[in-house]
Amino acid sequence: MLQSLASNSYVRLIQSNKSTWYFFFLVLGYVLYLIFGAVVFSSVELPYEDLLRQDLRNVKRQFLQENECLSEERLEEFLSKVLEASNYGVSVLNNATANWNWDFTSALFFASTVLSTTGYGHTVPLSDGGKAFCIIYSVIGIPFTLLFLTAVVQRVMVYVTRAPVTYIHTRWGFSEQLVALVHALVLGLITASCFFFIPAAAFSSLEDDWNFLESFYFCFISLSTIGLGDYVPGEGYNQKFRELYKIGITFYLMLGLIAILVVLETFCELQELKRFRKMFIVKKEKAEDRVHIINHEHLSFSSVSNQAASLREDKLNEPFMDVPPLTCSASEFSSLNR
Repeated sequence: MLQSLASNSYVRLIQSNKSTWYFFFLVLGYVLYLIFGAVVFSSVELPYEDLLRQDLRNVKRQFLQENECLSEERLEEFLSKVLEASNYGVSVLNNATANWNWDFTSALFFASTVLSTTGYGHTVPLSDGGKAFCIIYSVIGIPFTLLFLTAVVQRVMVYVTRAPVTYIHTRWGFSEQLVALVHALVLGLITASCFFFIPAAAFSSLEDDWNFLESFYFCFISLSTIGLGDYVPGEGYNQKFRELYKIGITFYLMLGLIAILVVLETFCELQELKRFRKMFIVKKEKAEDRVHIINHEHLSFSSVSNQAASLREDKLNEPFMDVPPLTCSASEFSSLNR
């Protein structure tokens, strides 16, 4: 009985800590994935960086040889000024001076990237007042944007996901789980086509220096809110209808972000993913269940102790040898009394 109770307690302990083990393997897998990404990026990009550094050294050396009157210190000072201005989105090139970074359309585009946490970084506030306002604007605007996106996504989900799945399930009698899975895959393909492939083809034709891969890369980096800032549309010096183009990109980014969130929410409602997520979630133990477990263990220990006590009493009352009972008749008993 004691061994059975101990084994049951051990199994219950393992079951209760199952999510902890799953969480441990999740953290380990995430760390290994980070290390894997670092190794791949370093092995792929480091040779290109080395070649670029060598080219810059050669160009600088050749420029100094052709202009002996210019010292290396003066050239370094000039280049540092140019790079500092470039980090703020201001270019020294003649063909880029016509583009202003803080006209209304550019400021609208910047505000959308700040509130959506995309943050390309190609344009940043220069003045102290602009930096202070950016902090206050973001503190209020980012939670407001999350509230806005949540409300919009929940309403879109009713018409785009829940209503079609329920209609097909009730009309044709297919399994609701199967219908939800097929619907999620179809919705993902439609979203990828409308907000990744088609816009990538459009950007590759509108931007002179972008091919399809670079355009698709910009769409993914933008709609995933990574926002590296190495590719920003509408920054070319000969960009036609630049103001209208910037406004269109702003609406594209907001609509695309909503579409991506709808797709993610649709996949999160699948039963398979719900069961997968429960593997890493700590289950909350109700008070009633805890009292029931305590009472059950108390009763188990009480029954074991009672059985042990009864066994001890039986051993104490057990005679050392079997003695037959004494029997006598009435006359023998009377004679013994005389």
